[in-house]
Amino acid sequence: MAKEATLQVRMDAELKEQAEALYREMGTSLAEAVRIFTKQSVLENGMPFVVSANRSSSYGRLAKYADYLKMEQEKIAFEKAMAEKHEESD
Repeated sequence: MAKEATLQVRMDAELKEQAEALYREMGTSLAEAVRIFTKQSVLENGMPFVVSANRSSSYGRLAKYADYLKMEQEKIAFEKAMAEKHEESD
């Protein structure tokens, strides 16, 4: 399968370094781990692991990990990219 799309994710620099070191020790890369996670999510039609907490929804369970500032920045970047993409196709 051709790799023709790019995914940008904002995260804490220290967390990224830790994850890169972890996957490097495992003989792979953080980028490949993200591809594996995404493919497995699609195959399972959901998270490829059990998320547990005392909350009633998946969003509620994962909300404590969210960085709302980065989510807003990503939303703005996505909207800008989509506008630029549609301007190019006109």
